[in-house]
Amino acid sequence: MSDHDKRRKVRLVQKYLINPPTKLGVFLGVVPGHAIVETVGRRTGRRRRTVVGVREENGTLWIVAEQGRHAGYVRNLEANPDVRVRLRGRWHSGRAEVVDGDDPQARLDTFEDARHARMVRKFGTQLLTLRITLA
Repeated sequence: MSDHDKRRKVRLVQKYLINPPTKLGVFLGVVPGHAIVETVGRRTGRRRRTVVGVREENGTLWIVAEQGRHAGYVRNLEANPDVRVRLRGRWHSGRAEVVDGDDPQARLDTFEDARHARMVRKFGTQLLTLRITLA
């Protein structure tokens, strides 16, 4: 299976089966190790919300994007790095950046949710590390 086909299938499963209940739980603050990242659409200017697994460390959130720059939210935050993040039931402002020099596999080893890390490794095609510095 090509990376393109894998990305398409994973995206459909996440969009319709996994993300809706997870997004609700994260919004309510009852799903630890996850956050909602709100970006501004690079073409539409509309707000876009995406559920992501995070590692929190001293006011910094680490994310490993499983589809890398193929993910819409990654392209959005590259165009406009000012984001909002819903973490533990509260909104926070932040500034996001892609960390090209980071090892996403090693970064996943630092995540507290080992199940999430396994899923990212299994379903990811081009892992990419992101850092959000909270205001």
